[in-house]
Amino acid sequence: MSVLFRQVRLLDRAAAEGLSPPCDVHVEGPRIAAVGTELAAKGARLVEGHGKLLLPGLINAHFHSPVNHMKGRLDSLPLELFMLYESPALETLRPGPREAYIRTLLACAEMLRGGVTSVQDDAFFLPDPTPDIIDAVMQAYADSGMRVNLALDEPELAELDKLPFLRELMPAAARAGLETARDTGFLMEAYQHLISRWHGTQGGRLRAAVSCSAPQRVSPRYMRALDDISRALDVPYFAHMLETKLQRVLGEERLGGRSLIRYAADEGLLSARLNIIHAIWVDGADLDLVASAGSTIAHNPISNLRLGSGVMPFRAIRARGIPICLGTDEAIADDAVNMWAVAKMAGLIHNITTPDPNEWPKAWEVLDCLFTGGARAMGLADDLGAVEPGRLADLTLVDLETLPFTPLNDTARQLVYCEDGRSVVATMVAGDFVFEAGRCTRIDEAALIAEARELFARRRPALELAASEAGRLRPWYEAMVGRAAARDVGMNRWVSA
Repeated sequence: MSVLFRQVRLLDRAAAEGLSPPCDVHVEGPRIAAVGTELAAKGARLVEGHGKLLLPGLINAHFHSPVNHMKGRLDSLPLELFMLYESPALETLRPGPREAYIRTLLACAEMLRGGVTSVQDDAFFLPDPTPDIIDAVMQAYADSGMRVNLALDEPELAELDKLPFLRELMPAAARAGLETARDTGFLMEAYQHLISRWHGTQGGRLRAAVSCSAPQRVSPRYMRALDDISRALDVPYFAHMLETKLQRVLGEERLGGRSLIRYAADEGLLSARLNIIHAIWVDGADLDLVASAGSTIAHNPISNLRLGSGVMPFRAIRARGIPICLGTDEAIADDAVNMWAVAKMAGLIHNITTPDPNEWPKAWEVLDCLFTGGARAMGLADDLGAVEPGRLADLTLVDLETLPFTPLNDTARQLVYCEDGRSVVATMVAGDFVFEAGRCTRIDEAALIAEARELFARRRPALELAASEAGRLRPWYEAMVGRAAARDVGMNRWVSA
């Protein structure tokens, strides 16, 4: 497809109001062919851009699709308690392929409507990542038109080996099912299926990534095997690190006083391909290691608030030149898949960590995380994140003649603090419009919503059963979290009097 955006505005940090003069952008096939004035493109579809802002497509750099149907189901709880209810490996929760497809497509529709063109899905499949479920999720992304990096977020070690204190807190009779490790061979076969069946398909729009979930949840051998795949394919590697204070305490208890980042560095895991998810309970030594390796940190501020995990040290990370990308995390921990809300929270939450306003994030910094940081995290730094010739035509068209931009005072600030997705009029991925005129072009949203409501209403008894099982274990997990919370770890990432 050939498309000519006529007389659009682009972001320009040096210009008045943060906008370039009106210009033309020519898209030919999957890439931007030219940016200029009075461009000619014979046979191209003309898109009138007067009063419109053409942005790089928004990038949701960290997401878990398999619980997209559970938004609003849980009270706010610390991560370790939250996961009891969110992801128990119960046979009753095993999805069918259609369920996996529908719950993924729900998220795609929400993201495309908000101008999100790319997502990194760190998908955990319960109780197992079987080929039919992997295929269902990837087919949803294929059908929606989105760009995706998908990894299999699968812990390998037994539950009691992943957490501190729990084994000593729980009586032997209560440990059933918590002392069994996963079959590493089965997990590697699942990756082989993902890569051989899907990696690089749809013109490169669908790609595999790898995930160890978190270093403390897998063996060093499996962690390194995934890094071998990441290196060979040059794809991102996802690892949750130091999301909670308990994870900081775990290093003291299990890793000889090393933080999880120090441990990952000692195992050779840190690299420019690594996405470190959350990085809240980090210290300066951790960040020096991350900066030296060139890894990216994925910031999920709404999820961090929902779970009470703490506030990531944004300024200390930026000061070291570490790339930051933004993510929603799963819909059950954000209760939406809205990157505009994430950007706004990233621009606000750090303001209560210091009285010095010079240390607070500026709107352009947040946009840099959203676009440039997201492109870097995806391993597509030269292809995404900017409206320039040669880049992939993953674009978001925003109407500036709407309430969030009226009056127009400063485009960057109004994008971060005022916009909520209502001004997005079109979303393009690889040169194709996947959202325009108020509808997703490849998704029958009315049929999708109707089927999802019926399907997940039938699922409710299984979810209630899972919640009941979680309640049985909760007292010991609460004791574990309480013990970790009381430990002095030499830092505080909670906002408290």
